[in-house]
Amino acid sequence: MEIKAADVAKLRKMTGAGMMDCKKALVEAEGDYTRAQEIIREKGKLVAAKRADRETTEGLVVSRVADGKAVLVCLGCETDFVSQNAEFKALANQIADAAIAAAPADAEGLKACKLADGQTVEAAITQQTGKSGEKHVLAFYGKLEAPYIASYIHNLNGKLGAIVSFNKEIPAELAKGIAMQIVSMSPISVSEKDCPKEVIDKEMQIYTEQMKEDPKMANKPAAMLENIAKGKLAKFFKESTLEEQEYQMGDGKTPVKDVLSATDKDARILAFYRFSLND
Repeated sequence: MEIKAADVAKLRKMTGAGMMDCKKALVEAEGDYTRAQEIIREKGKLVAAKRADRETTEGLVVSRVADGKAVLVCLGCETDFVSQNAEFKALANQIADAAIAAAPADAEGLKACKLADGQTVEAAITQQTGKSGEKHVLAFYGKLEAPYIASYIHNLNGKLGAIVSFNKEIPAELAKGIAMQIVSMSPISVSEKDCPKEVIDKEMQIYTEQMKEDPKMANKPAAMLENIAKGKLAKFFKESTLEEQEYQMGDGKTPVKDVLSATDKDARILAFYRFSLND
């Protein structure tokens, strides 16, 4: 049967697929739009399966903050060229909109959320993979709920960002500054007490190995070596936990926790998420 340009254009508008893909699908479906859409979806799944082992080192990081909630989302892809595509950016933002609206618990929950057009997030990502011929993934999803939340996306390239929560409202400029601190200084935790045990154990192992290889430490008492290791660990906490880091948006010398308490002695940082495609 004859497939007219208007038919192809109509299917393209319905699916967003390329003109040639739409024409081929209509020919195969003998002009049946419903079947043609299924063919295009199946093509997307096939391309996704073929690209499954590809690395997705590029993409776009997006955040949303509303009604005591915040989400941080990254839609990943293979190349910077695709990440700069208008359709790719639109999909990343649509996913972030769906995330803030539904506030799912985890990435799997977000994949099941529906976009404005009725598609699930997972189906939309698969479809975009089929359209571009390049692997797309939900590379990251994080959610916070708290009395006050701030976010920051490094807009130079949109490849890193953070969301951070507080126990009460603080000045917006300071909240944004702390979010920027998280992006720039990549703290491992809010404070020493919530630093993961495996991280602490790994640091102590490194210090122990360093001292074993240092001739100056030979024959030193075990208690002395332990105290030296603890001193190194204290320095690690100062440099790597958010509260102890020197606030880069201020004088560069005062710890974040002191800058925060100077504004409000009862204010506390509760949690944060940071994601970077550059790390």
